[in-house]
Amino acid sequence: MSAALAVTALLLTAGCSSDGGGSPGDATSTSAGSGGTTAGASPSAQAAEQTPPAKGTVKVLRTVTEGLKTPWGLAPLPDGNLLVSSRDDGTITRIAEATGKKTELGTVSGVSPAGEGGLLGISLSPDYASDHMIYAYFTSDSDNRIVRMLYDAKKPAGEQLGAPDTIFKGIPKGYIHNGGRIAFGPDGMLYAGTGESGQRGLAQDKKSLGGKILRLTPEGDPAPGNPFPNSPVYTYGHRNVQGLAWDTKQRLFASEFGQDTWDELNAIKPGDDYGWPDAEGRTSNPKYHSPIAQWHTDDASPSGIAYAKGSIWMAGLKGQRLWRIPLDGTKASATPQAFLTGKYGRLRTVVSAGGDKLWLVTSNTDGRGTPKSGDDRILELQVT
Repeated sequence: MSAALAVTALLLTAGCSSDGGGSPGDATSTSAGSGGTTAGASPSAQAAEQTPPAKGTVKVLRTVTEGLKTPWGLAPLPDGNLLVSSRDDGTITRIAEATGKKTELGTVSGVSPAGEGGLLGISLSPDYASDHMIYAYFTSDSDNRIVRMLYDAKKPAGEQLGAPDTIFKGIPKGYIHNGGRIAFGPDGMLYAGTGESGQRGLAQDKKSLGGKILRLTPEGDPAPGNPFPNSPVYTYGHRNVQGLAWDTKQRLFASEFGQDTWDELNAIKPGDDYGWPDAEGRTSNPKYHSPIAQWHTDDASPSGIAYAKGSIWMAGLKGQRLWRIPLDGTKASATPQAFLTGKYGRLRTVVSAGGDKLWLVTSNTDGRGTPKSGDDRILELQVT
């Protein structure tokens, strides 16, 4: 693994939290069902893990910046500054980590925002130090797709993004359930969470790209070692995947919107069926992979997740809270714990800031929130 890839993988493994404690509400934990270990996690590595405390803490250190419009994706730069995407404006903006100053890189051409679609997740190339490429998942007039663009900070503000090069297209689009999270894994491959765009049957159709987790090469081809021959599909049976994160043993976790009953946090195993639309939440059917934790939709409606201090941290939109799910391998080791309940409104994205620090992005200007003065914002958090 190159040095650039190692840095990128580290940035993508963790998440964000916030001050104060909360009750677990209706969250329940469950075993990972059929396995739950991704490729790359050896038995000896798993045995060396240390289970985190049942209870954690969160402290809001500061507001990094505010006044954002429909922020969605967040990508930390190697210099410590941050890139944030605007779902509805189709822009990418650099945030100065020290001062919060905003500099617009430019507008991503081809974005067609509507409903839950628009410019969604962003991620840096594994070779960003040499190629300066930004990857983005967005909704176009015809589909959801993944592009990459050259970022040239030497050009004037507003002109720093090169033309988007489409590396993957044809993901079903809809007014709802567009998925949108992308992240490079520790293996250097690009993972994408997609939604079934409101067409339930797509989730169980392995030939469809909707309701899936996809695994691609940086060029957009099906990644070597995928479970289905010549297919980008990594897992299926998902409703709307919007969170992806790896632990320190290279195991992948994903958050998923439920319909009316159960939202999910899943441990991802290549080739597994996660049940939608036949199963929502835990199931006794061995055909489907049950979640490691589930929540009533009023308490979560999860979007981004991140890994830090032995736990997954999960942002809740409708639930307006940040969940901490301590892990024992690929199982929840204790009842999930809620933080920041109602304090900052809807929470969209969490990303590691290194060690016990996290970035948290709010989502109150997305048409479903109640914006207040200064919303939306990026917070820096300290967690245990």
